Amino acid sequence: MNTVQYKCPYCGGELVFNPEKQQFSCPYCASDFTEAEMEARYKEQNANAQEHADPDAQTLKDENDTAAFEEQTRLYECPSCGAQIIAEETTSATFCYYCHNPVVLAGRLTGAYQPSFVLPFAVQRETAEKEFKAWCKKRWFLPSDFKSKQQLEKMSGVYVPFWLASCTADATLDGIGEVVRSWREGKYQVTETKEYAVSRQAAIPFERVPADGSQKIDDALMDAIEPFPYQEMRSFSMQYLSGFLAEKYDVTWENTIPRVQGRIKEASEQVLNATLTQYTNVKNKQVRVNLEQLQRDYVLLPVWFMNYKHNGKNYSFAMNGQTKKFSGTPPLSWPKLIAFCASLMIVIGLLGGLIGGVLL
Repeated sequence: MNTVQYKCPYCGGELVFNPEKQQFSCPYCASDFTEAEMEARYKEQNANAQEHADPDAQTLKDENDTAAFEEQTRLYECPSCGAQIIAEETTSATFCYYCHNPVVLAGRLTGAYQPSFVLPFAVQRETAEKEFKAWCKKRWFLPSDFKSKQQLEKMSGVYVPFWLASCTADATLDGIGEVVRSWREGKYQVTETKEYAVSRQAAIPFERVPADGSQKIDDALMDAIEPFPYQEMRSFSMQYLSGFLAEKYDVTWENTIPRVQGRIKEASEQVLNATLTQYTNVKNKQVRVNLEQLQRDYVLLPVWFMNYKHNGKNYSFAMNGQTKKFSGTPPLSWPKLIAFCASLMIVIGLLGGLIGGVLL
């Protein structure tokens, strides 16, 4: 399988995508290049890389062909220093462990694995670290090393594989609506309940409902950092991966459909429920949702990740690489919590003594 690196034509340094400038930059001579310039300059290189890519990836035309999913790592040669790079089967872009230059594994994103679109990073690493530190300041009982320099160095920008589903939801709701009134007549409390047959039907359009295509990424973590600004997506080009990590999907579209259906059904029910506000309660409610004209796009979306291990438990944190929306469950430092409680009890005891002395 071929590896690809994008060299600066002026100094030979490695070009990486710059989220702040939305251009491709050389960190050595400070040169910048537009998407059009990159396409023109590296068009032949990209074509050659895909032409000589892993035949297993190119012959994978049907997402149902799970035989191509190899449960092993592979070795690649770094074009800069010649070192052997070890990458998991789902890794599409990485870094050389020795010279730290970005490497794109071209054959990993061909055939059925080639995304339709990519949403480039808009949040730089420095900004991501700053946002993370601000988030930590609001939480008093974090372990001391949680926001250390060594921990922040583990933060990684990753292009996560996503399926985006678009369809029309044919949704129907049936039930019995109750309208309850209550008033007093003299010394009696009167309650009146009226029942009505309730029926709702709607054709609800949905566009780009997301579901991540990676088994090792927590679905709830990805749901929590939505939405992504899909209007900023661009047609996929490998050079956007330079300088970041990237994964390809290992959850096929067919296996993703049930999750997509669940999300669309839940959203459709919320739309129908919003039309029932005139009723006190709706009982015996039945909701049916059929998805029509279901279509999908395979895309890569930007996420800043950080993992932390504390007392044998792993904690994962994610930030939307476009909007800075952050999600994660912080670890708790029991020594800090106990020390705080002890200090609080001492302060309360001292205040109690002072107040008692004044009253006496």
